[in-house]
Amino acid sequence: MSMKTYSARVRVTLKRGVLDPQGKAIEGALGSLGFAGVNQVRQGKTFDINLDATSKKQAEDSLNAMCEKLLANTVIEDYAVSID
Repeated sequence: MSMKTYSARVRVTLKRGVLDPQGKAIEGALGSLGFAGVNQVRQGKTFDINLDATSKKQAEDSLNAMCEKLLANTVIEDYAVSID
């Protein structure tokens, strides 16, 4: 099988119920800058990854393994993978 390069985005966010002090600080800063109506900010991280795989399924499986082993702390974080 030939390899194809896939472009993917992985979004990692804190699970609901996990305190987010950085999000709280951003929320306060937005309020002090005059942005009214902001009542919750949750911060996260995004990874843009290009990888070679023989199929979209193989790319997705590899990305999920990356998240489970390194990119996300699955005890306190959720992740979502999207492939273009």
